[in-house]
Amino acid sequence: MALHYVTQVIEIAREAGRMILDIYQDGNFEKHTKQDDTPVTSADIAAHKYITAQLTALDPSIPVLSEEDAGISLQERSQWQRYWLVDPLDGTQEFIAGSGDFATIIALVENNQPVMGVVYGPVSDVVYYACQGQGAFKITQSAGTLPISTHQHRQDTRNIAVAISRRQNIHAITDRLDPAWNYNLVPLGSAALKACLVAEGAVDCYLRLGPTGEWDTAATQCIVEEAGGRVFNTHLNPLTYNQRETLENPNFITLGDETLPWASILTPDNRML
Repeated sequence: MALHYVTQVIEIAREAGRMILDIYQDGNFEKHTKQDDTPVTSADIAAHKYITAQLTALDPSIPVLSEEDAGISLQERSQWQRYWLVDPLDGTQEFIAGSGDFATIIALVENNQPVMGVVYGPVSDVVYYACQGQGAFKITQSAGTLPISTHQHRQDTRNIAVAISRRQNIHAITDRLDPAWNYNLVPLGSAALKACLVAEGAVDCYLRLGPTGEWDTAATQCIVEEAGGRVFNTHLNPLTYNQRETLENPNFITLGDETLPWASILTPDNRML
């Protein structure tokens, strides 16, 4: 089922990303603050409307759950065996700040598990995608479509590359990592793009402390796991989808090489969060 849709969904994500990029380059957009004190722009809303309409046209039987229209009760959502989970513009703060680190995210979730994920970075014009059981891939203009995989540590090393947020206090991350290891910190904006760095082996992990929604992780969880990695909460348990009234994620870690001793790398204080 997921593989049947992937080509169309990539094109939907690309077109939404182009809309966002046009607004970004023009610089003429409206900015508001949502009830949860997070920003939203007219670019978020335009992309949301486009993606929702296109996914509904693709298959009217599959409901769409978007960050920009997430006020759907668990009672209703729990009846869904399959649904689209969308973040039209992941990295709104980066969009506003002008860093270029933002993305469009579309996932297909079946029986509470992500089975397809597409992430498109409009500024870099890069697509990451995966379908369950089919591997993970990256599409660029220069190289076309290539398979990607996480970095596996095949020799004893104490060096770990960690993707971090541009907007987060670095010490909030480093204070929660075992100082016996050496950390190369790689700052980036969009949560999805940071997770995709793990999927393609550019970094070893992405540790996220702070609020995110299920739409931030569903697509990248499929991509990362098809590339050989995992996504866990900071207790090293799997994330859940559409099983709680809240759609907010716990703190989580996206990791490339599951064989590293993550339980000791993440300090006890961090695992309690």
